Amino acid sequence: MKRIKIGILGAGSFANRFIPLFQAHPLIEDVCFAERLRDRRQQMASKYHVRTAYESFEELLRSDVDAIALFSQRWTHAPQAIAAMRAGKHVYSAVPAAISLEELDQLIATVKETGQLYMMGETHYYTAPAIFCRKQFRAGQFGRFVYAQAGYLHDMEHGFYPPYEGANGPEWKKFASFPPMLYPTHSAGLILGVTGARMTRVSCLGQVDVHEDGIFDKKLSYFANDFSNETALFRSSDGGMCRTNEFRRVSGQDPLAVYGTLACFQNGKWIKHDKSVTDMARQLACAPEAKSADWEKQQKEGAQEDFFSGVSPMHDCHRLPKEFRGLPNGHGGSHQFLADDFARACVEEKLPVLNVWTAARFCAPGIVAHESALRDGESLPVPDFGDPPKGAAIMDLEQEEGKPCA
Repeated sequence: MKRIKIGILGAGSFANRFIPLFQAHPLIEDVCFAERLRDRRQQMASKYHVRTAYESFEELLRSDVDAIALFSQRWTHAPQAIAAMRAGKHVYSAVPAAISLEELDQLIATVKETGQLYMMGETHYYTAPAIFCRKQFRAGQFGRFVYAQAGYLHDMEHGFYPPYEGANGPEWKKFASFPPMLYPTHSAGLILGVTGARMTRVSCLGQVDVHEDGIFDKKLSYFANDFSNETALFRSSDGGMCRTNEFRRVSGQDPLAVYGTLACFQNGKWIKHDKSVTDMARQLACAPEAKSADWEKQQKEGAQEDFFSGVSPMHDCHRLPKEFRGLPNGHGGSHQFLADDFARACVEEKLPVLNVWTAARFCAPGIVAHESALRDGESLPVPDFGDPPKGAAIMDLEQEEGKPCA
């Protein structure tokens, strides 16, 4: 049985959630990582008994790993992914895949040129509401798509300060002003992961921040950004309409809602045209993960609870390696599915469902939306980056009825 070696870039909280999964996966032979901060590097190597820890991304590129998983700063993902593929490595990237349309073009071109596999690890694709709605949508139960809404509401005080400060040092506020709509995959990607459509046009508005911490000061911001909240209205390729919110100064939640001519999913309920209502709360609820030292520490720092969530009855855990049982999960039960998708795709040499074309479809709407907000809501077209080549083998395990891992 073919097995691969994987190298991880970064030793932050997100990488810490995936290292045990990659180490346990039966298709992965060895795991190493690179981290420029010495204390982090030593702590992670000791914690997970990692034999090889590099000091730089460049060293990792020169190593003999087959694949690299990027858990680095969000605005660095595209250039790092391109460099990794050109070095002959498959790539798993945390979101977003890119922060400009040009970077999306370059990513797709690099995949075509190198033949390397690329996967964007969008966690919300494997959350319980997304899985349920996708199954219903594929079965035609929604009827014609009408409208959907979703939002990623994550206040800066709820767990964002420590990661930015830890990674960027004294100048961390300069980078913490990342434009909300450049991180669109938890909202726009969530909707498109259900419908399979793409966004074609957008009008977006931004709210100028006034918080006393000064993070979103345009003069300080690396991104020249003063919007802490952005809301967008889209036209989709199936003739429907979508609204997404990307808020960083806010309370509350903005859960997925999908409306069709025959049924809708709203507030955790499945509502049919005949007015029958099914409460999906039990099927969608994720079991909490056992509290650990990491859990306690990050909760005190304001991290959101779903970062440590387990799985729900909606998740098909039979397809996962038995070695994953009892290991950490998170983000609505998605981590184990993402790690398994990537390992299998590399070994089976198939495109993962979250391939580079899907990544472009999920990221482009937010990139154009932010430009629209800078133009005070001007309606702008969202480009179509196309689909995988005809005949490409795509690994979609949801449609393979829980095919178990070898």
